[in-house]
Amino acid sequence: MINTEEFTIRLEKVINFYGESASSFAEKIGVQRSSISHILSGRNKPSLEFVLKILSAYPEVELYWLLNGKGSFPAKKETTPSPPVEAPTKIKQVEDPAPISRAAVNRPEEKIFSENANGKTIERIVVFYSDGTFKNYHN
Repeated sequence: MINTEEFTIRLEKVINFYGESASSFAEKIGVQRSSISHILSGRNKPSLEFVLKILSAYPEVELYWLLNGKGSFPAKKETTPSPPVEAPTKIKQVEDPAPISRAAVNRPEEKIFSENANGKTIERIVVFYSDGTFKNYHN
């Protein structure tokens, strides 16, 4: 069972951490201002829906910390070491590249090879999509 007094203290920590007023916090999580006031005063206990709205609006808040004080706030992100990122090199403009057929682009398993009038070949083509993904085509 949840200890309402301790929950109220943790809720106040969340509100203060984000520099919110009770009113702005209520608006951000989508509840009435009176709901926040009643929970902070101890008049009402938080509902599951209320808790889930907090977690949805503030992903740094851990469920177990908010409910029973176990864990940490803000949530510590588990990081996995990522490979070092190389600084981008200056991209050379290729003059008059040979056209690439649409059929070749639609078959990523096939390598694309093209040579233009200067004897230069295309080594790699990277297509970036609006959702942040990309497709890498290389020789």
